[in-house]
Formats: sequence, structure tokens, C-alpha cells
Amino acid sequence: MSKTKKPRQKPGRPKDLEKKQAVLDAAKCLFLSQGYDATSMDAIAQSAGVSKLTLYSHFNDKDTLFSHAVRSHCETQMPSELFNYKPEQSIEQQLRNIAYAVVSLIYDPEAIQLHRLIVAASQKDNRLAQLFFDAGPKRLIMELERLLRDACAAQQLQIADPAQAADQFFCLVKGLNHMRVLTGCLDTPALPHEQEHIDAALELFLKAYRA
Repeated sequence: MSKTKKPRQKPGRPKDLEKKQAVLDAAKCLFLSQGYDATSMDAIAQSAGVSKLTLYSHFNDKDTLFSHAVRSHCETQMPSELFNYKPEQSIEQQLRNIAYAVVSLIYDPEAIQLHRLIVAASQKDNRLAQLFFDAGPKRLIMELERLLRDACAAQQLQIADPAQAADQFFCLVKGLNHMRVLTGCLDTPALPHEQEHIDAALELFLKAYRA
């Protein structure tokens, strides 16, 4: 009686994704604990438990790896799906969901630590700051701009410059407390404490742009 053969799994892909994520996690941890300049690709490969060949097969250089690590962290808390326009839901609720995600992201301890690292590094060279901005804030602004354009097309909002409005939205939601936290003037506020601020920011934004 012949044994039923198990279907052969396609080689590599799930394992490759696991290794890639391990590299991103190791890179994020080392960048935050040791700083960008002091972190080598060799150390990242060793911490992730992968070979240098595997590391470089996913990321050409340290700058590329840093950008992907920032983007991965942002996408974990603010995935692209969050910015998909939902006709069945009010634009106020959609923006409120985004606002709460923004607050959760910017007050995440790793995000605070990364911001401080970027500020310190930019005193010598603003290249790292540009990589951070392009991989994180810039992507979020572009995603929100896309949502605002869709909301305008659905006649829920009326905005002449959606890119500028997206910038304004994030500035309103962050407020001054974020700067106070970054500079050590304030402990990280709990999310419920930010509800009143988010409500006021949304009211002001919608007063300006609701159709």
C-alpha cells in the first residue's frame, strides 16, 4: 500500500519573509539602542540570526534598511488600509480613527526614542532625518491626501489643496504636547487624556473643510 505523498511546499518564500522581518526587528532594536552610526550591518545580521548574504539579498545597504525599518514600524500601527475611503462611514469617524492611530504612533516609546535619535544625528548630517521623513511622515501625509481627495469626490469635504490639508491635519492632531514629550517637559500622556484634544482638532478641521 503506497503512502500518500504530501504536497511539496514552495521553497523559500515564507522563510524569506520571516528572515526579512527578523532583520527589520533587529535593525530597529540596534538603531535605537546603539545609534545609527554605531550599528553595523554585521551586528544586525548576527542579532537577526541570518547570514550577511541573506541580509544583503533583502537590503542593499544600511540606509535602505533604516528606511524599511521606519516604514515597517509605521505600517504596523497605521497600515495603508486605514486611509482607504469608506462610503458607508462618515468622514468624521474615518478621520477620528486616523487621529487616534496617529496619537498611538507618535507617543509609542520607540517612536519617541527614534525622534530623539534623529534630532541628535541631524546636528552632524541631515541625511538620516530625510530618510526618516520620507519613510514615515511623508508616506502618511500622502496616504491622508489620497483619502481627502476621495472624500472630496464623494462631496463629504471641500478642499482646494488636499496636500496642504493633510499637513494641517497631522499638525493639529500632534499639537504642542508632542514637542513637550520629545523635549522631556512632559511625560507621555495616556491615550484617553488626548481625547479632548483630538475632538477639538477634528472640530476645527471639519469646520474648515466640511462640504
